[in-house]
Amino acid sequence: MKPIRNFLAAAAVAACTLSAHADTYPARPIKMIVGFAAGGTTDAIARFYAQKMGEELGTSIVVDNKSGAGQMLAIRSTLGAAPDGYTIYMGTASALSQSPGLRKSMPYDTLKDFSIIGLAASAPGVLVVSPQLPVRNLRDLANLASAKEGKLNYGSSGVGSSSHLQTEYLLNLTGIRMEHIPFKADADIMREITAGRVQMGIAPIQGAWGSITSGKVRALAVTGTRRMAALPDVPSLTESDFKGLDGVDPYSYYGLLGPAGMPPEIVAKLNDALNKVSRKPDVVGHVQQRLYAEPAAGSPQAFREYIQRDLAKWRGFARHVNLPDQ
Repeated sequence: MKPIRNFLAAAAVAACTLSAHADTYPARPIKMIVGFAAGGTTDAIARFYAQKMGEELGTSIVVDNKSGAGQMLAIRSTLGAAPDGYTIYMGTASALSQSPGLRKSMPYDTLKDFSIIGLAASAPGVLVVSPQLPVRNLRDLANLASAKEGKLNYGSSGVGSSSHLQTEYLLNLTGIRMEHIPFKADADIMREITAGRVQMGIAPIQGAWGSITSGKVRALAVTGTRRMAALPDVPSLTESDFKGLDGVDPYSYYGLLGPAGMPPEIVAKLNDALNKVSRKPDVVGHVQQRLYAEPAAGSPQAFREYIQRDLAKWRGFARHVNLPDQ
């Protein structure tokens, strides 16, 4: 029992020390870890929020890209850091609720192993096809796929990515059959559809917008229940004659977390800065019009409940998709 008492005593001292430091936090730059390479959608959102939150907190927030392994490199770096508020993580749906909801075994528990700070934004996706396909809507696509007897395929940014899982979710709801061709990034989906090597994919609007407006791919629908200002002529999935497609949203979301054990005072400071940023009119306009996402504001508990709802959705879908354990 003595080692356990010593450990608990040391933990109590560490907690008191961190709590005392909360009064002067932040006293140095903060690192924001991102599980994707620079230049992508998540990186763009992280860098924008890092700049704006840094202004609120009176310090710089430096983005640290640790891409690969389905965000596991970023997650391990986050969970291995001191819970002092100087290492935070911009997580996405694929790592926080989609993969944990679908995989039988994960090396982390989103709700137990992190300090949950807050939801930054949610983002719809856009379903795009090759302009060579004779389809103009989701029903046309379903009829063509049926006629081709499963010979059509779709591209994703990798096994377990939002583009993979949300496409499988949509195909299951509509009864459409397609072969999955995984790549490494959302940009690959646009390139392969443009080249005609894959016929369909779902991707973030930010990454697809240029290909859509240039006519390299054709947009059939955006996920969610309403049209997006950036693509006013593209219907939402709920405008199709298929039922129950509102559940495809959110395509993805972006939220801040830290290592477990962060002092509540530091979590509260970070959450307050995040909420102040998300409520600013210029931020709302930029996130909606340039990043094609919806900024969010709320408490850590509200974000926890948001993750719990999405986890429940994907656990219910687990029997329809087989993902390897990480």
